[in-house]
Amino acid sequence: MKHIFVVNPNAGKGKNKAMNVIVPKVKALCEKYGLEYEIYPTKAKGDGIRFVKERASTGEEIRFYACGGDGTLYEVVNGAYGFDNVELTVVPLGSGNDFVRYFGTKEMFLDLDDLYNGKVCELDVIKCGDEIAINQCSMGMDAEVCAKQGEIKKLPLVTGEGAYGIGCIYAIATKTKNRFTLTIDDGEPVTLDALFCFIGNASYYGGGYRAAPLALPDDGLLDFVVVESVKSKIELLKMLKPYKNGQHLDWEITHFKRGKNLKVHAAVPAAINVDGECRFVTDAEFQIAEKAVKFLVPASSDFLKK
Repeated sequence: MKHIFVVNPNAGKGKNKAMNVIVPKVKALCEKYGLEYEIYPTKAKGDGIRFVKERASTGEEIRFYACGGDGTLYEVVNGAYGFDNVELTVVPLGSGNDFVRYFGTKEMFLDLDDLYNGKVCELDVIKCGDEIAINQCSMGMDAEVCAKQGEIKKLPLVTGEGAYGIGCIYAIATKTKNRFTLTIDDGEPVTLDALFCFIGNASYYGGGYRAAPLALPDDGLLDFVVVESVKSKIELLKMLKPYKNGQHLDWEITHFKRGKNLKVHAAVPAAINVDGECRFVTDAEFQIAEKAVKFLVPASSDFLKK
């Protein structure tokens, strides 16, 4: 098996910072275990998808390491999806790194020896049109926050978690109501005014917010969390902390259900977020693809003990 490290050179707010961190780690690991390896620095947005898909299509057995933030993981997942000869994992060098939080600490994945000696697990993903999300999707205010978060993270001294908090305040001031018609699996459509609609394959988002606290990435189901709009902006601000801690499922304004497919129609174009990639749509469909990717989990992760 070949080990290919797909690196966003500028992850972690610094030109070539990621390369400076990862190259010596990779060389030490591969020399220790006699591994055939390659380091590929991405050149522009979307280049990781193109590269991974191109290499995966050769049929060679490859393990891809997404070295960067959640955006780098998005590109590796979307390039690798559909290829049985491919495994993937993460070396978290970004500011958010939300997907790995489900499995343990960032440090576990940065310990390449622990990572290499881990176990490959089959995980579900979310299909949204032609895009694949391994962690989460959302529509409404949450997605508005995501769209703004990308700009805010570029500011000096702002972390991924801090950027999400600032983005929440911005969205609360500008967009807190979305008229959505929701259809889960074969159920009846339900129309309501929503703050946001969240589709979780794993738990964390936005730099540590537990948007889908009960989600499991290998149970064959997606967690749908819809929070209705409220009129008071002060009340919304008070909701941020319990929302971050995953304490929102028992709110009267929260609708929680598990399923395999969700269709959303927005009365006017609404923001949609697919693992951090954002745009505006009126219609979207989110469906599960079960056991769709082979993901390497570090040996010390409690996920392997369940």
